[in-house]
Amino acid sequence: MGANVSTEPQPALGRSFGHARCIMCGSENSSSLGLVFRPSADGGVAAEFKGHAGLQGYEGLLHGGIASALLDAAMTNCLFRHGVKAVTARLAVRFRAPIPFGATLIVQARPIVLRPPLYKLAAELVDNGRVSAEAEAQFMSFPDVQETKPREEP
Repeated sequence: MGANVSTEPQPALGRSFGHARCIMCGSENSSSLGLVFRPSADGGVAAEFKGHAGLQGYEGLLHGGIASALLDAAMTNCLFRHGVKAVTARLAVRFRAPIPFGATLIVQARPIVLRPPLYKLAAELVDNGRVSAEAEAQFMSFPDVQETKPREEP
């Protein structure tokens, strides 16, 4: 998956999809982990990530929820690359090896099926050439927030 990644700077894809405040990749969120996704040759995206001590679960290991969120963010940004705004409907993660919290990881995603209103994608967290976690997910299209009417109180 995604071996050939562009080194050219890319515009923040999420900004045009109302995603600029994302905790994982938001350019307008001071708490964001700052992921910057770049297109890859397989139609996917990839980003480099290095965790810090505040993202640990067990001592010395990246928290599994953070790893899952990294995989989800990669798949979301892959959809942005294809002009799709969608939310996660189902996410299945398989952890293959413990992930040290300070490791420099590559998180990459690629499309499997891009057929509205459901989309299927795959992602991997790669540590030093080895896949440490992988995911498959289904995403569902959704309307813009401005178009969604608030629920009325009963």
